[in-house]
Amino acid sequence: QLQLVESGGGLVQAGDSLRLSCAASGRTFSSYAMGWFRQAPGKEREFVATINWTGRSTYYANSVKGRFTTSRDNAKNTVYLQMNNLKPEDTAVYYCALSYSSGIVTIPGRYNYWGQGTQVTVSS
Repeated sequence: QLQLVESGGGLVQAGDSLRLSCAASGRTFSSYAMGWFRQAPGKEREFVATINWTGRSTYYANSVKGRFTTSRDNAKNTVYLQMNNLKPEDTAVYYCALSYSSGIVTIPGRYNYWGQGTQVTVSS
């Protein structure tokens, strides 16, 4: 059974940076697309970023484009989300997810495994 564990969240000030990590265990993830989603209190889970199995193709939500970068290290079974110039509206629980698809996947329902989430809080 594959498990995804996020880390790297925390409390930061507006303009700061954070790097989230998502480590996969129990199964190799190198053939699959990975995604990042977030959910703020009272809001639906929203797509943030996705990366294909090779790491050569990525896609971002407009709200984070130019500030966030996702990457992966298949040798370490880990995917990353580098978040720069954080804003208070980025405050949410961030989740990583794995899709059996190998390409770009933005729809939550196409993801097969989810992590438990890590809290990111950005103060103004």
